Amino acid sequence: MDKELFYASCEKIIGKDRSKKGIGTLGEKTLHAVMKNYFEPQSENHEIKVGRYVADIVGEKGVIEIQTRQFFRLMPKLDNFLEFCDVTVVYPMPAIKYVSWLDMDTGEVSPKRRSPRKYRIYDAFKEIYNIRYALDNPRFHLVLCLLEMDEIRYLNGWSGDKKRGSSRCDRIPKDIIEEVRFDCVEDYRRFLPDGLGEEFTSAQYAKACSISKELAGRGLNILNYLGLVKRVDKVGNSYIYTVAD
Repeated sequence: MDKELFYASCEKIIGKDRSKKGIGTLGEKTLHAVMKNYFEPQSENHEIKVGRYVADIVGEKGVIEIQTRQFFRLMPKLDNFLEFCDVTVVYPMPAIKYVSWLDMDTGEVSPKRRSPRKYRIYDAFKEIYNIRYALDNPRFHLVLCLLEMDEIRYLNGWSGDKKRGSSRCDRIPKDIIEEVRFDCVEDYRRFLPDGLGEEFTSAQYAKACSISKELAGRGLNILNYLGLVKRVDKVGNSYIYTVAD
């Protein structure tokens, strides 16, 4: 993790382009562009064709793909890229998030407020579940970048205050808090918290990780595929798991 390089990337993308174009015109590209410049400041290494697809970054360490959401769209590219070289998927995630609202009629942006939600690396399960079949490939690498970011949302939702069901306008990274890297199957043991017990259910795993049962189910599916946990029994509709040696 290089904070100075991160701040320089923010200044390059946000300080110049954003001030010219204004709020609401860059969409999801702000976060993606900052992270692309952070991982590779040399623009000549951006947007390079590898096989049938264009990679965000190509360098000495192979391909780097910045994926801010919708990991299911990655599978065709991963299948292609992994035939040629190492592939690192970078997932920028909020660790601290401030939310403000953009009135589409007036252009007014509300003061930002910190989101009360507590974010952690387990939130990545929702996305990496979709590429779980690549996680044990020795050429595959994953980097979770936990960031402080501002999120601007349109007031275009279906509720009375137009917030529920709203769409996201932009995400602006402000600081980098932590980088968590996974280079081999054993690295995913980071998702096994202390105090699970010899045997446990998805509900017990969810409680130990402080996440929803649905998210816990995805996480255990990933860990089971990687051979880090085993299903040893089933009671009703619930599997009983144990940590594999």
